[in-house]
Amino acid sequence: MRIEEAARRLATLPDRLPAGPESLMPVFTDERLRPRLAPTTTARAAAVLALLFPDEDGIARIVLTERLSYDGHHSGEVSLPGGKAEPTDDGPAGTALREAAEEVGLDPAADGVTIAGLLDEVFIPVSDFRITPVVAFASRPLHLVPNPSEVARILDPPVSAFLPDAPVEVVERVIRDWPIRYGGYRIDGLHVWGATARILGQLGALLGDV
Repeated sequence: MRIEEAARRLATLPDRLPAGPESLMPVFTDERLRPRLAPTTTARAAAVLALLFPDEDGIARIVLTERLSYDGHHSGEVSLPGGKAEPTDDGPAGTALREAAEEVGLDPAADGVTIAGLLDEVFIPVSDFRITPVVAFASRPLHLVPNPSEVARILDPPVSAFLPDAPVEVVERVIRDWPIRYGGYRIDGLHVWGATARILGQLGALLGDV
């Protein structure tokens, strides 16, 4: 998909956004537990940036990051640039842009970044965050640099990897004694799952909605 077509399809987001593939939602397979879908009263606000940009051939791509490996939740996972909201941020877009500048060196002014809108909020029970995805476009190819204290590497798959007909790889594994099944996208040898996959799935549903 070319960047012009992606921009056209995201020019006006509908009031009711389409859902991504249901297979992206993690489920417990032994019926002991069901994941909490509604945010808790203690959930902290956060935002991530779904930044589309053209490559040298005009193909629409999106910025993803591979997290560093560490002792904690989300170690080594693939995510969209973003993080916890700060009181000085100008709404979710301000949070997402600030975090992208810190993580991958994005310069919103120099890179011609414009905000297209917001996707549905995603709640992450394990870390108690409610995440607002912010969709944006850059006007030119990007030359980003990973922050070595936060990002192992930057990925830039084409948005076609998340369209409704894109393959979803479903896996089953045991995490902290809980058997779980979830779907995700295979990107650069990594399995992109969880909140990031669900956000990308909804973005893909929007881009594929004709």
